[in-house]
Amino acid sequence: MEPWICATCGVEHEPGATPPARCAICEDERQWVPAGGQRWTTRSELRAAGHRQVVREEEPGLVGVGIEPAFGIGQRGLLVRHEAGNVLFDCVALVDEAGADAVAELGGIAAICFSHPHFFGAAVSWSERFGGTPVYVPEADRAWFPRRSAALRTWRDRVVLAPGLELVQVGGHFPGSAVLRWAEGAGGRGALLVGDTLQVVPDQGWLSVMWSYPNLIPLPPAVVETVEQRVLALDFDRLYGGWWGRVVGQDAKAAVRRSLERYRARAAGPLPDLAPPSADR
Repeated sequence: MEPWICATCGVEHEPGATPPARCAICEDERQWVPAGGQRWTTRSELRAAGHRQVVREEEPGLVGVGIEPAFGIGQRGLLVRHEAGNVLFDCVALVDEAGADAVAELGGIAAICFSHPHFFGAAVSWSERFGGTPVYVPEADRAWFPRRSAALRTWRDRVVLAPGLELVQVGGHFPGSAVLRWAEGAGGRGALLVGDTLQVVPDQGWLSVMWSYPNLIPLPPAVVETVEQRVLALDFDRLYGGWWGRVVGQDAKAAVRRSLERYRARAAGPLPDLAPPSADR
C-alpha cells in the first residue's frame, strides 16, 4: 500500500487501506482545510495526473528538487552537495524514479532536514529510496511528523550535518523552525536556506515572517526580534527561500535586518504616511 498524501499541504502520512481521518498539519491555524473537506491522494495518482519530479541547479553545489505542475504548497527542496554526503533541506510530496535517479547521480542523500512541518513532504519515502537516510526533525516539532520511521533523529538548538553545514533552530513560524547555513555557498561567502522560516517576498531584496501565511496571522514583535537575533548571528551573503526564484542573491544579511526592522515598526505603529509620488517626478 502506498502512503497517503494530503492534497492540501503535500505531507505524506502512513499507508493504509483507507486514508487517515484528518491531517493535523492542515487543521492547525497555520494551514487550512478546503471548504469541501480533507482530500487525499497517492504517488500513483499524482503521476497519473501528470506531476513529475524536477531537478535543476540553483548554483554550483546546490540543486533544487521540485514538482511540476506545482502541487500542495508548491515549494521545492534544496539538495546541498557535499563531499561528506549530500543534505536535502525540505521535501516535496512526490518521489518518482526519474527524479530519484537524478539525485542518485548527484551523489544521493546522506541526511534530510526541514525548515518547518509544512515542508515535511515525502521525507520517509525519500529516506527509504536512499537506504534509510537519517531524517532530522526538531524536538520542538516532533509531534507534527505523521509517519513512523526508524530513520527519524530528533535534535534541538543546532546540529552540524557535515563540515560547513549547520542546521540552526530559530523559531517563529513554528517553535522548531530552522535554517540551514551552507558555508561554501555563494562562492564561499555563505548561503542561508530558509524555506519560509523567513519568507522571501516579491519586492526584491525583502523578506517577512508570519505565524500563518495563508491565514495572515502575524508574529509578535518580540518573537520576530528573537528570530532576527538568531539569524543575524550566522554568516551568509545569499539567501534561498522555499520556492523557485525566491532568492536574495547578495547582501542578504542586510536584507534580513532591514526587513525585520520594518516588520516591527509597522506592527508597533503608528503607520507612516506613504504618499504616492507627485505627478511631476
